[in-house]
Amino acid sequence: MAMKILLTGGQGRLGKEIKALYPSVYAPTHSEMDLLNRENVVNVVEEFNPDLIIHCAAYTNVALAEKNRELCWKTNVEGTRNLLQACANRPSIHFTYISTACVFRGDRGNYTENDMPYPKNFYGLTKLLGETLVNGNSLSNWLIVRTNFVSRGAWPYDKAFVDRWGTYLYADQVAKEILTLVYKKVTGIVHVCGKEKLSMYELARKYSPSVEPITLEEYYRLNPDSPMLTQDMSLKSIFGENLI
Repeated sequence: MAMKILLTGGQGRLGKEIKALYPSVYAPTHSEMDLLNRENVVNVVEEFNPDLIIHCAAYTNVALAEKNRELCWKTNVEGTRNLLQACANRPSIHFTYISTACVFRGDRGNYTENDMPYPKNFYGLTKLLGETLVNGNSLSNWLIVRTNFVSRGAWPYDKAFVDRWGTYLYADQVAKEILTLVYKKVTGIVHVCGKEKLSMYELARKYSPSVEPITLEEYYRLNPDSPMLTQDMSLKSIFGENLI
């Protein structure tokens, strides 16, 4: 019998790739399941009765998160709390929470699952608090996936940082690895990351050779109100098979 998977954030980059790989996944729209409405979330979980939940929905705009802290908090923290509470009477559910490399400070990079998180901005803080809710809930089958990905195709900006680094993957690669972990019902914290450490500029040029370079110093000078950005988002995994 096929697994019943409930997916949040089905309209996002990663959610779309998961749906493409697993078309039978149930991905309710915002109007069908508002994560900020606890009663609504409980009703959806009760009616669908999933075997697994993949929680991709999040407020991910780092710069706007500083200006819209309440919305970011409600989405990333309260929304996650509502979803977990809807699972309180279903201890057998396997719950997967999609997190980010931005839970780390970004001063040195190559962070493993055993390294201490220390966010540099409000977005990273809310994602770390979401992790804490997952880690501390009553479910025994939970998985936290930290990753850093982009969509395939043209770089969406005119410039890209030469001094921000990551072990980037494409969204379709991350989706495939998440589903593999979910099928195996892996639990704990897992880093899904690439083997190669690249600057954003190097990454952008793969699809957009004409993109122009920019440094963080230049960016902050042009955007003095910008939050501090995580400079080195590179991850490593103590589980080698999760390096793609």
